[in-house]
Parts: sequence; structure tokens; C-alpha cells
Amino acid sequence: MFKASSENPFEGPHQKSKTVAAGVNPENADGAIIMIHGRGATAESIITIANEFDAKNLHFVAPQASGNTWYPNSFMAPSERNEPGISSGLQAIFNIITNLEEQGIPKRKIIILGFSQGACLATEFVARHPARYGGLIAFSGGMIGKGDTVNPYNYTGSLDGTPYLVGCSDKDAHIPVERVEESVQIMKKLGASINKKIYPDMGHTIIRDEIEEAQKIIEAIKTS
Repeated sequence: MFKASSENPFEGPHQKSKTVAAGVNPENADGAIIMIHGRGATAESIITIANEFDAKNLHFVAPQASGNTWYPNSFMAPSERNEPGISSGLQAIFNIITNLEEQGIPKRKIIILGFSQGACLATEFVARHPARYGGLIAFSGGMIGKGDTVNPYNYTGSLDGTPYLVGCSDKDAHIPVERVEESVQIMKKLGASINKKIYPDMGHTIIRDEIEEAQKIIEAIKTS
């Protein structure tokens, strides 16, 4: 299973794409939120979610996917059909985290947030690179891969209590609730602190209750 690294970094379609930043500079920030956009969206669009939070003195950074898409097929397709997009996207997140750490923000003060395809990529990253992060916020997303590859025993390491918020509709047209449940089981095995929110008939969107639950994770990194 591919893991992004600094020794042998993966070079793919997303490595040449820009990143967008907002908030305070990393060296002056109490923490950071990496924001991963969905299919067909942009870094600029996902970073506007920062306006929904009370997040003074935080740094926000959003990578841009090449062609506005992290990987071409369904997140439930065999992973090889979504390469090199997946590996390139994972490397993009890894590179941002490495850069933030070099500027003085440790993983325990870094939240990784994504919506839809971005939530899937964020969830997969955290599972493949377990550590004590400030949090994982997955708005309508789950683990990437065909059913038989999404197995708790394929992932090892410890999240050491990393807060994991996953919110999704019970009838999402893109994210089956069964995959959300499978993702929760993997994160539980890795030692995450789970907050699963399944909303009746919500649709493929982000609602106020999810923002309020995410705010609790943000408050924790601001005060830790």
C-alpha cells in the first residue's frame, strides 16, 4: 500500500498544482487546517468554508487538484483504476504537512478536512499515515478502494485518539452509508476518537450541525 514520503516523493499530476492559503501565517498560528476540495471544485471554493468557523489565529491551506479532480473514477472502484491520482493526492497532503511542521506547527495541531472526493482522500491519507493529528473532518466521504481492499487489517499504526468527525446522509447519491461504517471501523481499530453523524435525507452537502461539530475539534487545537 502506497505511503507518501519525503525520501522518495511521488511525482504525479497534482505535484505541479498550486496551493491556496488564508488566515494567519504558519509561524504565528495556533494551528492549521488543510482543506481538500471535491470533484470538479477548486482550492478557492473549499477554503471559503473557513468563514463558517470561529477560527481566529489559524492557518488554512488548500491544495488544488490537477483538472479539478483528485482521481477519475468512483472512490469505490479498484484503486489501480484511480492511479496515479490517488498517490499524487496523498503526496500533496504529505508535502503540506511536512511544510507546516517545518514552520513550527506539529501534527497534533493540524486538522485535515475534506468534502466528498476530498473527504475520501483525506480519510485515506490519515489511515495510511496514522499519527496524533489535530483532527480528521470528513464531510461526506470514506475510505478509497474496492470493498475487499477496505479491510481494517490492511492498515496499521496508531491515531492515538485523533478526533475523527464523519458526517453523511443516510441516502447520499455518491457516498454509500455502508462505506462510512466501514471507514469508522478502520479508524476505530487505529485508535481514533469517533464522532459519526448520519443525517436522514440530507443530500450531498454540508449542514450547520456538521459545522458546529467541526468547531469543537477546532477549539481543541486552539487551546491545546
